[in-house]
Amino acid sequence: MVLQRSGRSDTTPSAHEPVPGRAWTMLALATVGFAVNFWAWALLSPLGPRFKDSLDLNSFQQSLLVAVPVVVGSLGRIPIGALTDRFGGRVMFPIVSAATIVPVLYLGLAGHSSLAALLAGGFFLGIGGTAFAVGVPFVNAWFPPERRGLAIGIFGAGMGGTAISALTTVKLVNAHSMSTPFLITAAVLAVYAVAAALVLRDAPGRTVPTEPLARRLGATLKLGITWQASALYAVAFGGYVAFSVYLPTYLKTGYGLTQADAANRMAGFVLLAVAMRPIGGWLSDRLGPARVLTAALSVVVAAAVVQSFTPDLAPVGTIAFLAMAAALGAGSGATFALVALLTPANKVGSVTGVVGAAGGLGGFVPPLLMGSLYGAYGTYAAGLALLAVVAAAALSYTLAGVRAAAEGSEGKQRTGRPRGHRTARTTA
Repeated sequence: MVLQRSGRSDTTPSAHEPVPGRAWTMLALATVGFAVNFWAWALLSPLGPRFKDSLDLNSFQQSLLVAVPVVVGSLGRIPIGALTDRFGGRVMFPIVSAATIVPVLYLGLAGHSSLAALLAGGFFLGIGGTAFAVGVPFVNAWFPPERRGLAIGIFGAGMGGTAISALTTVKLVNAHSMSTPFLITAAVLAVYAVAAALVLRDAPGRTVPTEPLARRLGATLKLGITWQASALYAVAFGGYVAFSVYLPTYLKTGYGLTQADAANRMAGFVLLAVAMRPIGGWLSDRLGPARVLTAALSVVVAAAVVQSFTPDLAPVGTIAFLAMAAALGAGSGATFALVALLTPANKVGSVTGVVGAAGGLGGFVPPLLMGSLYGAYGTYAAGLALLAVVAAAALSYTLAGVRAAAEGSEGKQRTGRPRGHRTARTTA
């Protein structure tokens, strides 16, 4: 039996003390790092239609091309999150950023001439997607529980790196060459890796686990919050990832838009989801994450049902997609407010890794499914109807099980437990 701190460490500011300026600086640097790595992670998506034409790919092959970095980046979050618990974001952010440079340069200089080369480069490009599992525990340690929903929501806005890719990749290729966006991204990654190594600092008093990695991961899988948040994040963030990588193909195939127009509309979807993520975290701090998730998932269900009928893009289809973007962004922010609320301090990275993997995997399956269904039936209606069913199931799960756990923890916080209060927890 080992006594562990529940909630926060003695060095973390209370809700009645101002958060130190250094915490906000660390949050800003972590958010930039997340955005830069996600920019690299999403480089292949805007070029999917171009590769489909130049390499004569079918719908499934194109979907596989943009989905491979997603699944690798998702599964990689599990060990990266556990390593961040042990070594801290100051060490892991520079490592992940520097490692991502290699596949970016490969894809830009040599790896875009065949499907096999693109898949190989895309596999290692997935490293960039693991940055999420570094940033959440890093930011979480700098803020008190009452501010973590907002702080992690702001960090989560770094997923807007995919919008940078959507807005710039195709334009840079058209104006210069295929290698241009990859070379620029590699240079930015290098600058950030150096800056992170020099400037980032882990929070004072950060809880550092001492158990072996395998034992910590085993203990993480025994926590109820791991599975609750994983299920919800697979829908909320998984839906966001799926649309951010597949929307250009959907709009070009389903509505006949040009590649550039489809990429711009995808960027608008991403930017709205990004803007809503910190708002979802902020609302969760005030209303509770379960209430925010309930509202967000209800909107996703309604919008997916509407879009399954393939309405005209202006205005009904556009409204449906923007409503889904806002709801998926807010739901993603609320899910990690739930993680911050219910996870022991020394397991935040491990839980984040598993939950982040579930979110990424939730984004891996839909593009493949959408491509297969379109290839078989010539319509995307069935795929969107399935999204509505899955979101409805997640809504029911939130109302039936997650809400009670979240409201119970919120009630404990409102009783004002003294700082440094200890509770007994059994470690595996």
